[in-house]
Amino acid sequence: MVEVSDSFHRHIDYLRISVTDRCNLRCVYCMPAEGVQSLPHSDVLRYEELAAVARAAAAIGINKLRLTGGEPLVRLGLTDLVKMLSQIEGIDDIALTTNGILLKQYASELKEAGLKRVNISLDSLNKERYHSITRTGRLADAIEGIEFAKEIGLDPVKINMVVIRDINDDEVADFASLSIEKGWHVRFIEPMPFVDNKTFSFVPISEIIERLKVFGELKPHSTSNGNGPARYFKFPGAKGTIGFISPMSECFCSSCNRLRLTVDGMLRPCLMSDRELDLKSVLRNGGTFDDIKQCLLRAIEAKPERYTLVKGQYQKGRAMCQLGG
Repeated sequence: MVEVSDSFHRHIDYLRISVTDRCNLRCVYCMPAEGVQSLPHSDVLRYEELAAVARAAAAIGINKLRLTGGEPLVRLGLTDLVKMLSQIEGIDDIALTTNGILLKQYASELKEAGLKRVNISLDSLNKERYHSITRTGRLADAIEGIEFAKEIGLDPVKINMVVIRDINDDEVADFASLSIEKGWHVRFIEPMPFVDNKTFSFVPISEIIERLKVFGELKPHSTSNGNGPARYFKFPGAKGTIGFISPMSECFCSSCNRLRLTVDGMLRPCLMSDRELDLKSVLRNGGTFDDIKQCLLRAIEAKPERYTLVKGQYQKGRAMCQLGG
């Protein structure tokens, strides 16, 4: 199998693909209340272009893809893209990050097309607070999406909770208990400071772990169903897992294995750096298969050793909803 590494000997095998900058929610840490100016359709990569990038990525050793947004399920015909990607030799894992609102409607056809797993963003179990955080969402729709995805075998269904002090951090124990009671796979995430969320205060993972000691000892848990930086644990007797993603308190850049492709065709070597490489121009100006590969390889070479964010700074170039997380 072909493998590719960056300048710091990190094996790069994971590509996150943002398929849209549009979303049916307006989460307070992700998007301003009025939304962001949507790109013209002509600026958005076509599914055929995304498939061409995925084929080139597979040729250099990338075998894991994740579709993100915005909210990927608001883009028409997403099932067609999943089917294209699932037929690419060398791609063995296709996952989706979604808010779950539309998941019940599309989950079956996506699974049939080749989708393996879903991560669902859910930041409150209280319907009024959920609506406040998302500004428009109905908790019942997200819960229905979670339960249906589990029912049809999009396994494991991972629940992403962004923990924000004085907003939803009092629900950490409620989420954790669901890993015991319902077998949920819950991941607690520190919010990263972006242009529109810089006023939110994160809760360090170390503090969350302290709060969870009431459930017993967390034992490290290895999983083969994870492409990212999360560390996984289990409570005694629990069927589900607890994951921690700590970009602010515990830098995990040394294990970064990914590239990001924005909806307008820019390759982003690092989420927290504004540097981007223009892949869309390669795609739309007669670039060959080898040209696409070379652009991917240049992006891998451009990955920094770590992000340079320090206290008081925040990423300025794009809102989180425009990057796909």
